[in-house]
Amino acid sequence: MKRLGLLLLVPVSLVIGLWAGPVTFTPLELWDGLIHPYADAADIVRELRVPRVLLAFLVGGSLSIVGASLQALLRNPLADPYLLGLSGGAGLGAVLAIALNPDWPWAVPAAAFAGATGAVALVYRLSVVAGRRLDPRVLLLAGVVVGSFAGAIMTTVVSLSEAAELRRAFLWLLGGFGASSWRAVWVFSAYAALPLVLLFLSARSLDLLSLGEESAKHLGADVERNKRLVYIATSLLTAASVAVCGIVGFVGLVVPHAIRRLGTPMHRELLPAAFLAGGAFLVLADALARTVVRPLELPVGAVTAIVGVPLFALLLRRNYT
Repeated sequence: MKRLGLLLLVPVSLVIGLWAGPVTFTPLELWDGLIHPYADAADIVRELRVPRVLLAFLVGGSLSIVGASLQALLRNPLADPYLLGLSGGAGLGAVLAIALNPDWPWAVPAAAFAGATGAVALVYRLSVVAGRRLDPRVLLLAGVVVGSFAGAIMTTVVSLSEAAELRRAFLWLLGGFGASSWRAVWVFSAYAALPLVLLFLSARSLDLLSLGEESAKHLGADVERNKRLVYIATSLLTAASVAVCGIVGFVGLVVPHAIRRLGTPMHRELLPAAFLAGGAFLVLADALARTVVRPLELPVGAVTAIVGVPLFALLLRRNYT
């Protein structure tokens, strides 16, 4: 019954995402806009809302899978996609691009992706120098250090920026889908396809890694290879997500915990369920961001934090009391 509810949640969230916005449509107008290219609502529905809803669903599902995978890799139930310094690196790259104000429209996403991958490389390098390659504790410490360092530089750059650039940087850092387009959907899909496939294929390895390295080795797993594959795949997937929508927190933390409450601890079932639930969660959060102070729009990252913190506190209370 719980899984049926999850399957029903997806189409309901997609419909709400298409309906929500500063311009309201009746169900008939919304349907006409989807079906007939020359309907009055066609341009808004087809060119603005459909790609926005699809992008939010793909990003939310991807972040949820990343969170579930990192929690198994690091054996830490509080791990989320931004624990390894990715948010700091992506934010620094985006802020630098905004401060330079280039003419290329994809400069900010490209700089965010480069910053996130650079942070990943630096965290990995620090773990190698420490002689504890991909050790969960070293990765966590290195991620905190890299994230703090990037945050300090980012704060310096923002404080020296002009008012317009400062506002733009803060809005981007809080996350949002205001710049969604069909091109963004295709670009994200192209970058996310391979990491998603790798993580789905690593479901069995994640089951073993969550038991601990020694247990995984005794069960025949190639621990170092599996850890490296999961680390690279989650990093690339998070970097792609940050590049297209900014920093959106709590999705990869809350959703995997909620799905485990449904009785799906094995990753072969957990990952697909987390993808569907995470996509629906972020679509609904984006819909709320567009309607709660209409015609203004809240940052999606702020909405996910406001909703995610109480949900996570409730999950913790039910799990540990």
